Formats: sequence, C-alpha cells, structure tokens
Amino acid sequence: MPIELVVPSVGESITEVEIGDWLKKEGEPVDRDEPVVVIETEKVTVELPAPTTGFITAMLKHKGDKATVGDVIGYMEPDGKPSSTARVERAGNVPEERAKPPVEQPALEEPKPLDAKARPAIAVSATGREEQIVPMTPIRRRIAERLVEAQKTAALLTTFNQVDMSAVMVLRKQYREIFQTKYGIKLGFMSFFVKASIEALKRFPPINAEVRGHDIVYRNYYDIGIAVGGGKGLVVPVLRNAERMSFAEIEKAIADFGQRAQANQLKVDELQGGTFTISNGGIYGSMLSTPIVNPPQSGVLGLHAIEDRPVARDGAVVIRPMMYLALTYDHRIVDGREAVTFLKYIKDVIEEPARMLLEV
Repeated sequence: MPIELVVPSVGESITEVEIGDWLKKEGEPVDRDEPVVVIETEKVTVELPAPTTGFITAMLKHKGDKATVGDVIGYMEPDGKPSSTARVERAGNVPEERAKPPVEQPALEEPKPLDAKARPAIAVSATGREEQIVPMTPIRRRIAERLVEAQKTAALLTTFNQVDMSAVMVLRKQYREIFQTKYGIKLGFMSFFVKASIEALKRFPPINAEVRGHDIVYRNYYDIGIAVGGGKGLVVPVLRNAERMSFAEIEKAIADFGQRAQANQLKVDELQGGTFTISNGGIYGSMLSTPIVNPPQSGVLGLHAIEDRPVARDGAVVIRPMMYLALTYDHRIVDGREAVTFLKYIKDVIEEPARMLLEV
C-alpha cells in the first residue's frame, strides 16, 4: 500500500513551502530516514526523510511548486520493487485501476523535462544579449520583505565611530595557542564584540528593547543575532542568553552557525527571536556601511574591515589597526545621545578589553 510523503511542520509561523530538488527519482530505492526531497521555506531549507524503506513511486510536486504543511507531495511503496499497481499519477491520488499486468520497462523512467517553474526563463535577441529570469527563493523573498518592513515601520538612523584594534590583537596573539589547545576553537574577534555589546546593552536598555504597539518592551536577557552568509542568503541565527556564555562558547557557537548555514542545516527556532544583532561585513572587505535593523529589534551593530591607518596618539602620528563601527537604531525609542554613547562605550571596551572582565 502506498505511503504518503507529507510536508512536515517547519515552524509555527510557516504555512507555505516551496519544493526544491528531489534527491531520489521515481522507482529508485530509498532507506528509512534517508532524505528524499528538499523543502525550502522563508527561513530555512530542510530535507524530508523517507518514513520507511522502499521505493519512490510518485512525485506529485516538482521543483518550484508551492505546497502547504500537511500536503501530500509524493508516494512510496514499502519493501519490494515498485509495480504498476503502486504507481501514482502526478495529478492525483492512488489510481482506481490496480489490475493491470506489469509492463516490461526499465526500472527508471526517462527524466521529465523541467516545467516552467523549475527552469530559468531565457529571453531573446539577435544581438546575443540575453536575460535569465529566475524566481526568488522563499528565503530571499523573506529577506526582501523584512528589509522593506524595517524601512517602513522604524525611524532608522546610523551613527559611526572607529576603534583601535591593537589591544585585542595583542591579547589574541598572546593567548592564541593556549586558548585553542584548551577549547579546540580559535579565539576570534566576534566574541569580544558580543561581550562588549552585552555590557553596552546593560547600560542602555532601550537598544535591547522593542516597540510593541504603543508599548516599549524592555528585556533583562540578551539574545544576540549573528548575521552569517548561508547557501540561500543572509541568515541571522541567535545566541540565546549570550550573557551567560564564555568566550569559547561564543566562538564555538558562531563557527557552528557558519558551517550549518552554508549547508542549509540551521533549524527554524535558531533563527527566531533575538534582541540585538551584530553583522560583520568586514569579512567580505567592507570598509563602511549602514546596516538595517532586524525587526522588531531596535539596534544592529555593523563591523567592518580592519585597516592600518595613521592616527594621532600623544601628539604623534602612528599607524594602528583601525575598524569603523556603525550602529543603526530605531529613533522611536533610542535617542541620538544614547546611540552615540552606546557606540562609544563599545569602542572603549574593545580598546581596553580588561574592562569586560571587571564590568566597568
């Protein structure tokens, strides 16, 4: 008896999904819990595992098709080889006629041509100037929606500063080997900025708050979103209760996020929530930018590339590794003075890392 392949629940706020690549062909054997099809959502990409060992007998939905949670998108036949009695047509359910004798044919069907939804459209001309039209992925559409939402609903301003990275770089060099030996992870820059941001957020609560209707919701916890580039676009996994995490725990979590983001293996609940976000455009070479807040958050810290620049120190010009910082904030609840002082505090703490230990 055919077994249904059903779109699973992939998050309480997600009802519609898009079918990605089928990892198995009709008539192909599959083991229990082996991934059979990729399901794309506005937040994550997940793989649907086979509910049993058997054969794929029908694919009701193909790449690019839309489906909702609970929809049947294909069928399997458990155990033995698939027969004509187990075949299911693309347009419907189990066929009414089940008595037809098997017809000798190859186990695998000829591949079907891609439909219009599954293949990019190529436009036109005698001059050889072509255009390729590709539908936006659910994640890219969601990113676009949230960015537009932020611009429409919040009063966004950005303030800038620059930080001398010398002290942090000396500290990293001094403890690099012992840190990696003990914790099995490199000591990076992000853990310093996460720690510094938390201390700054404690001193300026509105930047860790959100506007909810006509109310302001203040939080006494710090869930820090870390923007990372994934296989399907930018995603922001969250460090829950980051104030309780050590430098090593932060570094390990960020490294794990980055690896799983590239493999599209982040879970939906890891991308939800967050009270403040840090985005490091410096890893791509960005020198200066204005990050956009991730609604309903009220602030985002933008980091940039470290570059040796001449600066004045004690009446003399010296070369120091400098980084521009940018804080974009929601001016509805964060005043300019608070934003500037917040960013100045992060600068001071990074330039004197011992302050993070002393919480001063």
